[in-house]
Amino acid sequence: MTIYNYSALKNNNEVVQGKIEAEDVKMAREEIRKLGLLPTKVFEEGQKASAPKVRLSPLSLQELIDFTSTFQTLVQTGVPLIEGLVFMEKDAVSSRIRLLAKEIRKQIIAGATFADTVSKYQEIFGNVYVGLTKAGEDSGEMEKTMDRLVELLKKQHAIRSRVIGTLMYPCFVISLAAIVVTVMLMFVFPTFKEMFDNAGAKLPIFTQICIDLGEFLKQYWFVTLLIPVVIAALIYAAFKNQVSRRILDQVFLRVPLIGQMLKFANFSNFFTVMNVAYEAGIPIVDCLYLANLTIDNHTLKTKVTDAIAKVQQGTHLSTSMRSVNIFPSMVMFMVATGEQTGKLGELLHQSVKFLDKELDKIIDALTAMIEPLMLIVIGGIVMFLALALYLPLFQTYQLS
Repeated sequence: MTIYNYSALKNNNEVVQGKIEAEDVKMAREEIRKLGLLPTKVFEEGQKASAPKVRLSPLSLQELIDFTSTFQTLVQTGVPLIEGLVFMEKDAVSSRIRLLAKEIRKQIIAGATFADTVSKYQEIFGNVYVGLTKAGEDSGEMEKTMDRLVELLKKQHAIRSRVIGTLMYPCFVISLAAIVVTVMLMFVFPTFKEMFDNAGAKLPIFTQICIDLGEFLKQYWFVTLLIPVVIAALIYAAFKNQVSRRILDQVFLRVPLIGQMLKFANFSNFFTVMNVAYEAGIPIVDCLYLANLTIDNHTLKTKVTDAIAKVQQGTHLSTSMRSVNIFPSMVMFMVATGEQTGKLGELLHQSVKFLDKELDKIIDALTAMIEPLMLIVIGGIVMFLALALYLPLFQTYQLS
C-alpha cells in the first residue's frame, strides 16, 4: 500500500487537502470519492504535484480527429500509453498535435491519468470529449470509448462540412455579384455620364442612383474596403452578443428549410453523443447534459434543458422530451420504444440514422432551391444595371 497526498473539493467549493492509503492512484481517487470529496490532485507522498498546464494552441476539428484516431489505433494494438504518445510527439504531421502529445505525456509521467490530463484542456477537447474519456477510464473500456469518440468526431465533421458546403455557394455568388456591381458603378457608369449630360434629358431614377453611387465610391474608394470589414464585424458581434444571438437563433429556426436544417443538424449531434455516452455506461441525466453541450441554438438548448430538469424530477425520458415539443415524432416513438423494451441504446442508434437521412434530404432540397434563387438574384441585378444603362439611350433616340 502507498500513501498519497491529495487536494479535493468539498461541496464543490471548499478546497481540502489530506493523505490516503491505497494500492495505486486510481484506487486512491475512488477512496477519496467515497469520502464525499471530488479529487483534483492526487500524487504519491514524496513526489511533487504535477506541474500546471502549459498553454497550447487549439486544434481544428480535423486535427482532433487525427489525434484521437491515432491514439485509438495505438490503444487497440496494445502499444503502451507513454510509447504511443512519444510516437505522436515525434511523427504527427501537425505541430500542434506534437505539442499536445508531449504535454499529455509529461502529465501522465507525473502521475496524472489520461482523462485527468484531457480535462485540463477543455478548451481544446471540449466538455463532451472530457466527459466520455472519464467514463471510459472509470469503466475500464478506454478502447471502446476511443472508438466511439472517433465515430462522434467524424460525424460532427461530416455534418459541419455538408452545412458549410451548402452555404458556400450562395456566399460565393453574392460576393462575386457585389464585386461586379462595384466595378460597374466605379468604372463603367462614369464613362457614360458625360454622354448622358449632353443629351439634356432627365435621367431615369435607376441611372441617377447608379451614377451618384459611382461618383461617391470613386471619391471615397476606401469605403469599398471598409464595407466588407464592417459587415463581418457586425455579424461577429451579433453572434457573440447574448441578446442578439438569442433573437437570431429564434429567427433562423422560423426560416423554411434553413430552420429544419439547423434543427436536424443539432438533433443529430445531440442523439449521437447521447448514444455514445449511454453505451459508455454514463447515467441518463449525465448523458443528456453531455448531449446538450453539442447544441448551438439557444432556443433548442433551453428546451432541452427543461426536458433534463423533468428527467431529474423522475419523469420518463420519452415523456420529458415529448413535453418540450421540439423533437421529431419518429424519434420520440423510438425513444419510448427503447425505454419500454430495455433497448434504449439500440433505438438511440436508429434515431441517429433516421435524423441523418432526414438531414440529407433537407440539405439536398436546400441545395436544389438555392440554384434557382441565385439565378433570380443575379438576374435582378443584371436587369437593374441594364435598365440604368440603356433607358437614357432609348430616351435620347426618341428625342432625336
